[in-house]
Amino acid sequence: MILTVTPNPAVDLTYAVDELDVGESHRVAAPAARAGGKGINVARVIAQTGGSAFALTTAGGAAGLRLADDLGASGLPHEIVPVAAQTRSSVAIVDRGSGLTTIFNETGDQLSAAEWSALWDAVTRLSVPATCIVGSGSLPPGAPEDFYAELVALAAARGIPSIVDATGPGLLRAAEAGASVLKPNRRELAESTGESDPVAGARILLDRGAGLLLVSLGADGMLAIGPSSSPVRARLAEPLHGNATGAGDAGVAAVAACLAAGVTDPERILRRATAWSAAAVLAPLAGELDPSYPEIETRLIVTG
Repeated sequence: MILTVTPNPAVDLTYAVDELDVGESHRVAAPAARAGGKGINVARVIAQTGGSAFALTTAGGAAGLRLADDLGASGLPHEIVPVAAQTRSSVAIVDRGSGLTTIFNETGDQLSAAEWSALWDAVTRLSVPATCIVGSGSLPPGAPEDFYAELVALAAARGIPSIVDATGPGLLRAAEAGASVLKPNRRELAESTGESDPVAGARILLDRGAGLLLVSLGADGMLAIGPSSSPVRARLAEPLHGNATGAGDAGVAAVAACLAAGVTDPERILRRATAWSAAAVLAPLAGELDPSYPEIETRLIVTG
């Protein structure tokens, strides 16, 4: 069972418009609304592809009830730690004409010390049957900067791999704790390391102790680099158009599925992660893959 931990979930609202005209009013259909947040999306994809996943998250306020109801209806195995803070929202606007998606992510509200303790107690308990631990997404304001690092340490103590998809101090601390895999996108990596070149930024985190870096490059595919290996890049011949909201999460799901199955070859992991990320762009909502993901993997161009 792959355990995903999402401290700062969201109710995802996805609007679709024929053309986004900035500064103008738009008449739209009601948005698609579902429980979201990176770790929840990761768990959904793992479940869709036949894997075993368990989503641990928080929820609070009226939006938290909406999130809990959707998770319950989805059938995805999960546990929710109740919190006083209102669960945030994430709004995605899909422009059908350009194929671009604009996203507005609320930051979320602080959790109390007692709520962090309750979340950690759940992590510790659920880590016992886990085959891999995934820490994914932003942390709410005031969160412990070492939360993801502690996830990594717990996984190491259990003898299982860990994956962290985060930014800023949380990403740096996870590297120092020896995360098996880190998976930032190009912007997150630059913001976290101060290095605009993805390879140079990845090297910084590898030098700090990370085992493998996978860096999402958007339409340019994905980059993989280990401590003693040259960078390898995977991409499609032509970029895909669609909703890229959950593309990174799908890539993390692929990495988790590989590691949980004992696959550690960086190129195999890179191929799977790139294909699943691309398939997520073609799906209507975050946390889903287009069924063509096996075929997409056969079309990848991999270069050293």
